[in-house]
Amino acid sequence: MATIYQVSELAGVSLATVSRVMNKNTKVSAKTTAKVLAAMEQLNYRPNSIAQSLASNRSNSIGVMVSELNGSFFGQMMAGIEKTLRNANKHVIITSGHNEEKFEKEGIEFLISRNCDALIIHVEAVSDQDLVALSQGDIPIYLISHYVEALKEKCISLDNEMGGYLSAKAALEQGHRDIAYIAGPQSKADPQARLLGHKRALAEHDIPFEQALYFEGDFKDIGGSAGIKHFIETKQTFSALVCANDEMASGAMTYAREHGLNLPQDLSVIGFDNVLFARHIHPKLTTVENPVYEMGTMAATLVLRDVYQKPAKQIKQHFQPTLIARDSVAPYNKG
Repeated sequence: MATIYQVSELAGVSLATVSRVMNKNTKVSAKTTAKVLAAMEQLNYRPNSIAQSLASNRSNSIGVMVSELNGSFFGQMMAGIEKTLRNANKHVIITSGHNEEKFEKEGIEFLISRNCDALIIHVEAVSDQDLVALSQGDIPIYLISHYVEALKEKCISLDNEMGGYLSAKAALEQGHRDIAYIAGPQSKADPQARLLGHKRALAEHDIPFEQALYFEGDFKDIGGSAGIKHFIETKQTFSALVCANDEMASGAMTYAREHGLNLPQDLSVIGFDNVLFARHIHPKLTTVENPVYEMGTMAATLVLRDVYQKPAKQIKQHFQPTLIARDSVAPYNKG
């Protein structure tokens, strides 16, 4: 079987030049490219990823770490990353951090040990200081759905405060004033920002934030059902329920229907993320668009530009949320 070294010798060029031709690098002249391709054809050479790595000192693989491997949110994120990189003949190595500092650090170390050319990571527990220190190593680090000022050129993030504002405003504009809120874990930056936006919207309508209408969930459907169960059992009065993500909204809606509430006539519900199932549950969920697929695509594009010198039309690093109005919110009914 022919090797890349034989191709290099027959064509009279360096291993790096052969690698550039295999990677379709536009910096190689047409004449040199023709020589390399002719040598590959004469030797019946078929390039493989290992040979390309040896020639270019690149593994052509990118490490990706997300918080969880299940669920629509991270599925969309990984799909955007993988498709963009696959179209550029790059591959991903995926691991999960499970929302715990120990596992996140172990996952990052694992990806570094796999000789990845860059890392795209979604972290919840690793500190910003540790991320800054990590960025000073040999492997470029890119953050998705997370913002660190010192690493702003390597971050793809969402304005979560605005998202929280929009979700509460969707209920307020329909006349609701008694609005319950199921938050995400307040140890994390994203749900903290969403809560701040929720409070800002209430304040604009001169509505005080009431602790009795607040419940901290876990971003899972069981957290949503536990939240609305708590509000009902403590005999709170509320005509709308805002949830910090769609999974909790789904859990809350199921519990509400099982306990005799008609949606949205008796209770309006708003979610956050606009995951795939949001448009299919009943009633179809009004939610805030978290463009995580596009953010994944953009993170991968940033890696291709910085690490592999691939041209990029435009890099967008900070995304704005939008409200997706569907059927789960109705005007406030005084009766």
